[in-house]
Amino acid sequence: MSFSRTILLAGALLLAGTVHATEVAMANGTVHFATPDGWLGIMETQGDPESRVFQVPDSSPTGSTALARVTVTVKQVADVAAFQDYVNTATTKAKGLTGYQSGGSPAPNASTYTAQENGSQFSYVERYWFREGHAIQLRCARPAQSQAGPGWKAAFDKGCDAIADRLK
Repeated sequence: MSFSRTILLAGALLLAGTVHATEVAMANGTVHFATPDGWLGIMETQGDPESRVFQVPDSSPTGSTALARVTVTVKQVADVAAFQDYVNTATTKAKGLTGYQSGGSPAPNASTYTAQENGSQFSYVERYWFREGHAIQLRCARPAQSQAGPGWKAAFDKGCDAIADRLK
């Protein structure tokens, strides 16, 4: 192999290796998860609560008007009762969204619903865990319909489920 081909191959490997799943640690390292390749960290807060927000890019025209995103929030709570208060407060807030429609509870401490956001119908999945004195919320929000098609929607849901599996 020529020297120029070796340089080109090495450069291609470096470029190909720049997109990795992002490993995230929160709450002084007690909460860990990874985001899928291509998800973009768009907001981060420190303190209590601590939050990380990731945009899930949608290259279709829907993506220019509706922000698909996944948020993980960690808040210190004293006990299970305080955790339940945290869940109830978040649920009440969700019910206050324009056009809120419950989709049910697929698991304990989980809910699905739809609501309007900037004129678009959104699907939400919220899951909660209590661990080591922390209330952990995973909130996945995406347009109910995207011109990106069912493959994008399935990839979004799979990525959200993968984070939930790590947060359990």
